Amino acid sequence: MSHIRKNALALTAVAALLAACSNSRFVGNEEYGTDNQREMILRQTGGDPGASGLVVFGVDRSRQNQAAGGGGAGMTVNAFLWRATLDTLSFMPLASADPFGGVIITDWYTPPAAEGERFKATAYVTTRQLRSDGVRVQVFRQVNQRGAWVDAPTSAATNSELEDRVLARARELRSQSAGLR
Repeated sequence: MSHIRKNALALTAVAALLAACSNSRFVGNEEYGTDNQREMILRQTGGDPGASGLVVFGVDRSRQNQAAGGGGAGMTVNAFLWRATLDTLSFMPLASADPFGGVIITDWYTPPAAEGERFKATAYVTTRQLRSDGVRVQVFRQVNQRGAWVDAPTSAATNSELEDRVLARARELRSQSAGLR
């Protein structure tokens, strides 16, 4: 058998093996809504930062990982900061969230009182410890000028205020979790 045939056969076998191992499923329409997406993320990350985290291969490693900073199994960010960030930004529609990378991106949000402007936020949870420098929030603003959305500056104080709210909520969640034990 030639080397080309052997390589092609090996490639086909690997592709078939990977296809058999895939965990594909159809996504229902109800999973696309913002609230449902947020709830799915909270379920994946344990929902309650003081409760069990992610279950990996049927093994709940939450007690081991809580001692290492409150994260669930496999989480690389602090669960209290993660949940607090989701809670703090919950008034904005959620575009995406990566609990392993610690990135939360919201979709554009138009406050009811300001119809000519909209806001979007990106939050980064950067540590496994509950620290004041463990979260960074960046808010983006656009204003409507003659039917077109144009980028506009935001105050640095806005970013700081959101970060302070996240930290306060994270401390509250940690206190609640400590009271349950």
